[in-house]
Amino acid sequence: MKTLNYAAAALAGGAILTAGLGVILNAHAGEPTKSAQLGLTVDEHPLARESRAGVSYAEVLKKVMPEVVQIDIETVAKETTMNNPALANPFFRQFFGEQFGGAQQRVVTPPEHGLGSGVIVTKDGYILTNDHVVDGADKVRVTLQDGREFTAKVIGKDPDTDVAVVKIDAKDLPAATLADSSQIEVGDVVLAVGNPFGLSQTVTMGIVSATGRAAMGLKYQDFIQTDAAINPGNSGGALVDTDGRLIGINTAIYSRSGGNQGIGFAIPTDLAREVMVSLVKTGKVTRGVLGVKVQDITPPLARQFELKDNKGALITDVEPNTPAAKAGLESGDVILKFNGRPVANPLQLRVEVGEAPAGEKIPINILRGGAPKTVEVVVNPEISDRPVAKNKAESPENSSDTLQGVGVTDLTSEARSQYSVPAKIKGALVTEVVPGSAAAEVGLKPGDIILEINKHPVKSADDAVKLTTNAKDKITLLHVWRNDGGTPEGSSQYVVVDESKLG
Repeated sequence: MKTLNYAAAALAGGAILTAGLGVILNAHAGEPTKSAQLGLTVDEHPLARESRAGVSYAEVLKKVMPEVVQIDIETVAKETTMNNPALANPFFRQFFGEQFGGAQQRVVTPPEHGLGSGVIVTKDGYILTNDHVVDGADKVRVTLQDGREFTAKVIGKDPDTDVAVVKIDAKDLPAATLADSSQIEVGDVVLAVGNPFGLSQTVTMGIVSATGRAAMGLKYQDFIQTDAAINPGNSGGALVDTDGRLIGINTAIYSRSGGNQGIGFAIPTDLAREVMVSLVKTGKVTRGVLGVKVQDITPPLARQFELKDNKGALITDVEPNTPAAKAGLESGDVILKFNGRPVANPLQLRVEVGEAPAGEKIPINILRGGAPKTVEVVVNPEISDRPVAKNKAESPENSSDTLQGVGVTDLTSEARSQYSVPAKIKGALVTEVVPGSAAAEVGLKPGDIILEINKHPVKSADDAVKLTTNAKDKITLLHVWRNDGGTPEGSSQYVVVDESKLG
């Protein structure tokens, strides 16, 4: 079995580890409300914070534990090629024979297995977990507390927040009640439930150690830090308050040893819920884009910009032709509030902007030259990467989608600049090609632009997804543009991706 934990960052001699994939070895303040979004149950009442010394959480956990599931993932054996220029050298052929006369070797990667956790959030089988738990999985199996097993579909993944949604075909399941995670405070008692080290249903207790942590180098992160013991296998599991309401999805640990050392991180449910609703409803995550570069405010900067404290986000640059530029924001402005919410630092601003609805006017409170000012901005949408064939839970022989293992995104101005794509080129940018896939065999690679699929024009990632969903057969004709370095205009070519041999 393979341990699929990996170090995401190093800090002061330790490391941030995703906590999820391990080797296989009382009374509420009010009644929960049923959210109009996907049938989620949300209880936004603040936690009662009177002293509760000596109480037991057994009754709370009797409700919570059936809501937490075990997630087993499997990747099938794959064959890929590995470049080895030395093998093309005649010097080696005279010793090893003509079978070593090529620069490429075929390599077979063995099947892999991993384990994590998940939380049932709707009665009809939607489950929240981590992107890194199910990333790359060919098969996903979910085991409930009562022993029932289901094959799950990966509905969508968002690497920018490490959130994923999977679905099982079941009804009347025990579903978690989601708390308003913005109301948690440092010192609140929390309980972590998951499947560490392949052990079933394990509970640990601790407190909220900090909020608003940036721990894993993700694009959007606002982690809850806790000292409740989180270990490999816990990723995707539940972090709940003492009323049994879900406040976070356990994700990572800071560790020098690979095991728990009292510093764990969880994705707040407010953020996870926004991502989930977007993935389920649209198959993608659309976030707001403001168009500014900002920095933290130090005490010396606070004095220079006439601030009472070091809270806020200091604008250093405003990109032209962006919502920020159109709203009149300037370098030297300090953003204090966004959409009515106080901005403590650039990290929080990024999350707030990302969650802002595109196309609507959003008020921004700033300080300019020591004087308060309010401007309104209409944020632009930013679409995250999308898989062409998004349902990796189905095996290739059972899936009617084509271009398995290929990821695409819209061709933005930033992408055009990065890959030197001329303005006249329209299409979908390839962001990922899984080694060993049929697309990889014909040379498709990240940075390519898909212009046509089966002679139909492609203008966006949505077009690419639609044209490869429920395909008539497994052979796909692609017209691809590539910046090959030969000319500033690049060049295009047609390739045929034949996935019929996979079935």
